[in-house]
Amino acid sequence: MGQMITGEIDRKQAKKLLELARQTIYAKLHDQALAIEQPEDDCFNENAATFVTLKIAGQLRGCIGSLSPTVSLWESVKTNALSSAFHDSRFSPLTADELKDVHIDISILTSPVDLVYVDAEDLITLLRQGVDGVILQYGSRGATFLPQVWKQLPTAELFLGHLCLKAGLSENCWREDHPTIQTYTVQSFAEEEV
Repeated sequence: MGQMITGEIDRKQAKKLLELARQTIYAKLHDQALAIEQPEDDCFNENAATFVTLKIAGQLRGCIGSLSPTVSLWESVKTNALSSAFHDSRFSPLTADELKDVHIDISILTSPVDLVYVDAEDLITLLRQGVDGVILQYGSRGATFLPQVWKQLPTAELFLGHLCLKAGLSENCWREDHPTIQTYTVQSFAEEEV
């Protein structure tokens, strides 16, 4: 596992990463070379796990990321921007017409930590709503929700039930099967915020 990024990304760096994500998608759509240079800031060379989320009119249009910091922050954002736009199996590939309406959100993840819990009730009390991203793993199946998903699924029961379904498990697997749970936090920023 690579070294995680240290410290917070500042506003200027966040703006640069959002610009990178948009220009990477634009270049692919128009079959052009990427016209953005990586700045000198050390943080862009540090390994990072990121997710890139695309929304149109508040609705999800693509969200792909990595849970392990295997490549630099700069490369991770480029790769996940392309994957979110063109390879999210829940959606058709993004079109050039749609790009102008897309809002981009980038999340930089901390290293996941195991959440040790006794039972379903204990699990509910340990999760920090709106703060924790959650990775749920049971057998060969697993899924994650970023902390931002708490806005749509505001109770732990709803959040965990939908996470089980996303993993292809029964909605009550979190209650009945004692899946492995890991949590992480994110620094996230969206185009309209920077």
